Amino acid sequence: MQVDLYGKEAKDAKPFLKWAGGKRQLIEKIENILPSNIRKSKKIDQYFEPFLGGGAIFFHLSTNYKIKESFIYDINKELILVYNTIKNDSDELINELSYIEENFSKLNDEKRKEFYLNTRKSFNHDLIDFDFNTFSKKHIKRASQTIFLNKTGFNGLFRLNKKGEFNVPMGRYKNPKICDFKNISNVSKILKNVKIFNKSFLDSERFISEKSLVYLDPPYRPLNKTSSFTSYSQNEFNDKEQRELADYFKRISKKGAYAILSNSDPKNEDPNDEFFDDIYKEFNITRVKAKRFINRNPKKRGDINEIIVTNYPKKGVNNG
Repeated sequence: MQVDLYGKEAKDAKPFLKWAGGKRQLIEKIENILPSNIRKSKKIDQYFEPFLGGGAIFFHLSTNYKIKESFIYDINKELILVYNTIKNDSDELINELSYIEENFSKLNDEKRKEFYLNTRKSFNHDLIDFDFNTFSKKHIKRASQTIFLNKTGFNGLFRLNKKGEFNVPMGRYKNPKICDFKNISNVSKILKNVKIFNKSFLDSERFISEKSLVYLDPPYRPLNKTSSFTSYSQNEFNDKEQRELADYFKRISKKGAYAILSNSDPKNEDPNDEFFDDIYKEFNITRVKAKRFINRNPKKRGDINEIIVTNYPKKGVNNG
């Protein structure tokens, strides 16, 4: 618990967005394979998460380990805008979200759908000339819209089309929790001492050293041709990018950093698919059980294997 850096309340901080592919279910497995010196000391000199997403691992480590420096990255500019808004002005964001929740909760189903579609339309229209680089009151409005759309949209998806527009239909929720003020306040305390970047994972390499722990959770490789149903940014992440990431993994390993990577296991669909076994052949690959929550066919939701790759010896891995 980061009492000295963030205060006692920070122990309750957790992801504030629903996020497809979030790593809450892998927290225990990943913690079990942390380097033994980190597990014993509960201290991390430098922590890097170059594919932040919902940040489940980041928040868990930040509230249970003493971290001197944290560096978080994501290529999704809308996501990073929300993180920066919580860091810079959580109070105003909470006020805006409280106002939205109060008004939305009073509406009937038809009016709620109208409210949702109008918010989505405004969100996409403002994208035309929005300044993502200079923090302003407009960032607070946009961050509140992102959280609202995330909490009320179908399956909590954050999906953008090629133009960068949000295109998720409305979900069906009776009383969605749009403003979790306590958690947003706690997240803000943690982010005060964190360096946040809207950049590619490659940008992080220049800061990484032998003192670093790096957790990599890239867009998962689709298990089949029909499972890649969503994109979280305008940038594709295909096999070419997966190989670039493997090369990055090798380079930061040569620097002496501790590196952990998670991804889908192609052997779920094709036992002969050696894609990850080949590109990470010089490292340790562990297959662990995970739940597949998103699939168009409910019968195909359930236990599947995922892979965890480390560049150091590991003990105590629970594959169950």
